[in-house]
Amino acid sequence: MKVLGIEVLDKAIRVHRDLATTLAAWLTLARAANWKSLNELRRTWRNTDCVKGQTIFNVKGNKYRLLATVNYGSQTIIVKDLISHAEYSEREWNK
Repeated sequence: MKVLGIEVLDKAIRVHRDLATTLAAWLTLARAANWKSLNELRRTWRNTDCVKGQTIFNVKGNKYRLLATVNYGSQTIIVKDLISHAEYSEREWNK
């Protein structure tokens, strides 16, 4: 898949140094993927959900959430944000 918005990942790594290895692995995996659906994606990255059109990847043992728009048809991932689990919980995702 083509991954756009990697500057979000770079910024997150500058703030949270513990993410460097995990995000490098995620990026390598995402670029090599050919996912056709959320269920197929979950076979590769098990802890993933879709909420209000956003795909949410739980990263680093659920300590962080990577929010992205995944377009399976065009094989594109647009990284929107990377936030801590606590920040994610503060937002009103399910309302």
